[in-house]
Amino acid sequence: MRDSKKSEELAVQRFQLISPLMAEGLDAGKMRELREKIAKANGLSERTIRRYLAQFREGGFAGLKPQGRSSIRKTDAIPNHLLEQAVLLRKEVPTRSVAQIIQILEWEGLAEPGQIKRSTLQEKLTEKGYSTRHMKLYSQAGIAARRFQKRHRNQLWQSDIKYGPYLPIGLNGMNKQVYLVAFIDDATRFVLHAGFYPTLDSRIIEDAFRQSIQKYGVPEAVYFDNGKQYRTKWMSRTCSKIGTRLTYTRPYSAESKGKIERFNRIIDSFISEAALEKPNTLDRLNELFQVWLTECYQNKPHSALGEKISPETAFRSDKKAIRFIDPDTLSNAFLHCETRKVDKSGCISFMDQKYEVGLTFIGRQVDVIYDPLDIEELTIEFEGYSPWKAKKLVIGERAGKRPTLPEHLQVRDAESSRLLKAAERKNQERQTEQKPALIFRSVWKEADSRV
Repeated sequence: MRDSKKSEELAVQRFQLISPLMAEGLDAGKMRELREKIAKANGLSERTIRRYLAQFREGGFAGLKPQGRSSIRKTDAIPNHLLEQAVLLRKEVPTRSVAQIIQILEWEGLAEPGQIKRSTLQEKLTEKGYSTRHMKLYSQAGIAARRFQKRHRNQLWQSDIKYGPYLPIGLNGMNKQVYLVAFIDDATRFVLHAGFYPTLDSRIIEDAFRQSIQKYGVPEAVYFDNGKQYRTKWMSRTCSKIGTRLTYTRPYSAESKGKIERFNRIIDSFISEAALEKPNTLDRLNELFQVWLTECYQNKPHSALGEKISPETAFRSDKKAIRFIDPDTLSNAFLHCETRKVDKSGCISFMDQKYEVGLTFIGRQVDVIYDPLDIEELTIEFEGYSPWKAKKLVIGERAGKRPTLPEHLQVRDAESSRLLKAAERKNQERQTEQKPALIFRSVWKEADSRV
């Protein structure tokens, strides 16, 4: 008989496996995709996953516990020498299935056909630590993921995007999904900034990052996933400007940013509560969220910090000094930079507008520094010149006076045409080369009197 503690642990493991399949709103296609993903990740068959799900639906949590046996039949037992051979076969090729191992043992004459039950051998291999899941774990290349935690605040920030609820903020009042962006401090688990946004692009990351820095200083390093909203030229430029090290996770390594991932799971409880309130606007949703964040997370004891220590207490009690930067430096760091070519009128086209740069830079590439929220004026940078402002081109009713061309573009006076002189010289050379050639027709006429 299995002891109750082991049965409980197995039931917990099985429930964690099938819990994603019990989410509301899953269609048949999504359900099948999740089953395949869970089975592949855990070295199980889809049939096993379906069986666990059916057992839970029929008997609840207790239905996931292994069924006890009054006795073990001798035919179910596996002799030690066969089990040793099965382990050896699994170690030789970790991807070998239980069915293949049994087949090899039968073909080699070590086991009688039907002597070894597949379920029994799989259970024995799992008990000894040679299941498919174990072999996959230890055969993976690279460094194993281990827990880590910085010692002080602002040494490392993590961030992620979470899909939020639907709100009636679309065209004609249609429901539209909103997105949560959060920045969290690695050492203290304190949420520096979090809020719901109406779009899914890099601008929501910029806004959340800027507000975090304005309120709680500049981080030594940030740690993001490889989403296109984070892996941008703007992010590289901004972090360089403020002296922050920018790092990204390895692909398919969600466990490496587990702190923000865990916070995202906690957000699910807020979304469930917010659904009862039925907020009709994004502002109302964010109001409810800020209240929940303050009372239900920031000021509640966190298991990773201690019994009575909350994220806010841990962040504010840290003795490490916070590094702030002046507003002008911060504003400059968060500007965007793009390249434009100056046309023949000394202007550039930017966001469907014309800006006067200067005739001196006709045909040259210049860097355009701008704030996406304010493009009335642009800052232009060019190597060897101090940055200057470019304003929108104003087209009036009358044509303005053409500005004076810069000296290097003005027409130079010339006494003669260098092209014609060079052509004349070339023509003389050509004639000189052709003079020795004889015209044979003329010579023949002079020699023949009959002509």
